[in-house]
Amino acid sequence: MTDTTTTRTYSKDATARDVIESERDESQRVDDEEQICPECGGNLVQDNERGETVCGECGLVVEDTVVDRGPEWRAFDAAERDSKSRVGAPTTKMMHDKGLSTNIGWQNKDAYGKSLSPRQREQMQRLRTWNERFRTRDSKERNLKQALGEIDRMASALGLPENVRETASVIYRRALNDDLLPGRSIEGVATASLYAAARMADTPRSLDELEKVSRVEKMELTRTYRYIVRELKLEIKPADPEQYVPRFASELGLSDEAERQARELLRGAKETGVHSGKSPVGLAAAAVYAAALLTNEKVTQSEVSAVADISEVTIRNRYKELLEVQDSNMLA
Repeated sequence: MTDTTTTRTYSKDATARDVIESERDESQRVDDEEQICPECGGNLVQDNERGETVCGECGLVVEDTVVDRGPEWRAFDAAERDSKSRVGAPTTKMMHDKGLSTNIGWQNKDAYGKSLSPRQREQMQRLRTWNERFRTRDSKERNLKQALGEIDRMASALGLPENVRETASVIYRRALNDDLLPGRSIEGVATASLYAAARMADTPRSLDELEKVSRVEKMELTRTYRYIVRELKLEIKPADPEQYVPRFASELGLSDEAERQARELLRGAKETGVHSGKSPVGLAAAAVYAAALLTNEKVTQSEVSAVADISEVTIRNRYKELLEVQDSNMLA
């Protein structure tokens, strides 16, 4: 019984080897045919300057559309070649090591999707532990890793785009390099960096919205934000109420006509100076509510209040002021 089983196993292995060898021979034969001129049987030569494949003996052009798989740039030394090369994953400021290190996945499976044995799992867990230790070798890198993780978490909760996260990461790195963190919490500086980045990218979020997703109070957030802007000399324009209108209108399901009407109400308020000294979020919420009334769209003050995180009293006071400005402009 054993001899029969062994013979069958050897015959299967021999058959598999024969199939592999025949496929290899066929592939080699095809490659040899591709390197031979179909006219005279001479050897083919690649002309990289003209992008052609020609026969070295009779000069027949076999192929004239050869794809150039090399780079489109030229380099004359190793340093220039390294600076122009674009291979590998792109670097990013949103990771403490700029994305240049290796991550070991948390799935306990091999390349074929099979589960690892208990002994292999223990080994992989030890490798993950040492990998994390090597990735954050000092307190500065640990600080940066924690802060950038907070920025990514809050940006995801607020629906901010990737460019805002990148800018916030750069602001935090500058604050860390300029030694602005002593006496302040990591979460506070990270939240202030994200708030500043959102305003710089014209996708602002209110302080109340940031307070809900962050782990710091509003007072600490405003104090840290002013400190960072002053010390880093960030150029941030005052918040424009019109920047909040598209988001509020989208969340309330209003039409484009209502959004356009809200923008016109806010522009009229700017021309008359009514917006001075008032919260841009409150003005934007009031403009959206007033625009919904003017376009006969059903939106309640409580719905606008929930979306903008502003009290209904503020909405009532501001939307009346906006409508008064519009009436005075129409009479003038």
